[in-house]
Amino acid sequence: MFFDTIAAISTPVGQGGIGVIRVSGSSAISIVNKIFTKNLNNKKSHTIHYGYIVSDGLIIDEVLVMLMKAPKTFTREDIVEVNCHGGYVVLNRVLELLLVNGARLATAGEFTKRAFLNGRIDLSQVEAIMDIISAKTNLSLAQATSQLMGNLSKNIKKYQNILLEIIARIEVSIDYPEYDEAELISDGFEEDITRLIADLKAILETAATGKIIREGAVVTIVGRPNVGKSSLLNALLEEDKAIVTNIAGTTRDIVSEHFSVEGVPFILQDTAGIRDTADAVERIGVERSKEAIEKSDLVIMLLDATEKISIEEVDLMTMLKNRNTLFVVNKIDCVDKYSDDDKIFISATTGEGIDELKAAMKAAVVQNLTMGTAVISNIRQKTALSCAIEALEKVEDAINAGFSVDFLAIDLQDAYSHLGMIIGEEVKEEIINGLFERFCLGK
Repeated sequence: MFFDTIAAISTPVGQGGIGVIRVSGSSAISIVNKIFTKNLNNKKSHTIHYGYIVSDGLIIDEVLVMLMKAPKTFTREDIVEVNCHGGYVVLNRVLELLLVNGARLATAGEFTKRAFLNGRIDLSQVEAIMDIISAKTNLSLAQATSQLMGNLSKNIKKYQNILLEIIARIEVSIDYPEYDEAELISDGFEEDITRLIADLKAILETAATGKIIREGAVVTIVGRPNVGKSSLLNALLEEDKAIVTNIAGTTRDIVSEHFSVEGVPFILQDTAGIRDTADAVERIGVERSKEAIEKSDLVIMLLDATEKISIEEVDLMTMLKNRNTLFVVNKIDCVDKYSDDDKIFISATTGEGIDELKAAMKAAVVQNLTMGTAVISNIRQKTALSCAIEALEKVEDAINAGFSVDFLAIDLQDAYSHLGMIIGEEVKEEIINGLFERFCLGK
């Protein structure tokens, strides 16, 4: 696929030891040659060359230039990367020279877009690159890297191949009616569909966990005033982020902070104490607390070991009945004994029970996680996979209803198409090519 030559600064704007300008396209080498003191034409691919960037005989910077020739590059085009000193002025000056000499300024994400359009990576791997850049923990990095290495793609293509085999068998039965249709179904056809639905549903179940590892689980701490919500936030973060006083109603707005437990990222929210109040500002804070509950992946309802459960707390428990909630009892350092029920008992002041709480938080939001397996990590992938499953369930229903197999082809092709959306394939052409590769219908 032919494109013009693009250039852009690939490192963050600002001062630094090194800054990198990337150039990609068929004219990348010739354009860099115009401003570099070494001739790159006869140099081997994937080599680095020392020299100077010059303009009108003046040295602009001392640089290292990396040469990578197509097709073994990220974009599958010729790529030249100019490693300059990392100053704002020098980077922009070198970029300006490249643009004057024939390159075009790249648009946002255009290098990755070219890698996709040139078949270097698929759509799920494009998303993985963005996830690697934005990864907040080692676990989210590992998940994104697994997807970049094609873990999800390989599974999707495997299931597409199964569908192609089924579609091809149907095409054979249509083109060659002497084949017994009942024999076609009994020969593993129905079992293939059932097994495929189960496998896809297993991947779909990873969506919630994948999203949490990628973006972080939103955890909201709620409870009546003075139960120690701000103290708990500080204890989990292991630093003083929220104001802690003995005055009820100190927290008026939501305090949000990021932290992680064994690689699982959390967005921790301390909220205003939920109670009836005449204070207009505090009342707004209470309403925001209730709104935060609705948007949470996990709620921690904090109770006070020194106080009996109030009517307001009973009402709050009722509100949380159908939500993912941990009930935590604080201030156990202030009582002689406490009941051992299904609650978690802690002291935000001494730190007792905090490790147990962290383990419970992780268990509450991440289930059945095995790194290296295919994981759905965003809503686009989840939607496409759900549509594929829905199409296959229509096929299953049609089989059970005794419909002729030629009525199944459309839903099977829809399932293939939706799986292809996950990795960005052109569906109809792929189905046609796949049929001819697997069967010689004229034989």
